[in-house]
Amino acid sequence: MKSLVVYYSRSTITKKLAEKIANQTNADIEEIKPKVNYQGRIGYARAIKDARSAKNIELETLKYNPADYDVIYLGAPVWASKTANPLISYIKQNKNNFKNVKFFLTAGSSGFESSFEQMENESQKPLKTLNLTTKEVKQDNYDLKSFIS
Repeated sequence: MKSLVVYYSRSTITKKLAEKIANQTNADIEEIKPKVNYQGRIGYARAIKDARSAKNIELETLKYNPADYDVIYLGAPVWASKTANPLISYIKQNKNNFKNVKFFLTAGSSGFESSFEQMENESQKPLKTLNLTTKEVKQDNYDLKSFIS
């Protein structure tokens, strides 16, 4: 089964998790790069504002076509109880190219349920979901076995 891990990460937390999933599944990996700058304090404020308004974000050109894969792992951080806009924008652009999806989210502590619901509403029902706090990812305090199987 051919897999692709697609993620957006403002910091390194979601990136770390995405890389671990890709490594354990022998998947290709694609980092979503928005044309909007979300770095630093101003970027953080912009991220929250964009999440609340559900703004569609323009993305840099991507390398992989999700239609070529059996399973797509889609991951992002939670912003203001919403999935980070760059991933939602990716989903909107590619939802007709997904065969099967699995969702993974990272957050300081909450907002997972509404974010998963948002992702499903924009694409399809996932095969599985995984939510981890920043602390769990930083401490490697999790097991991916049931999520990737």
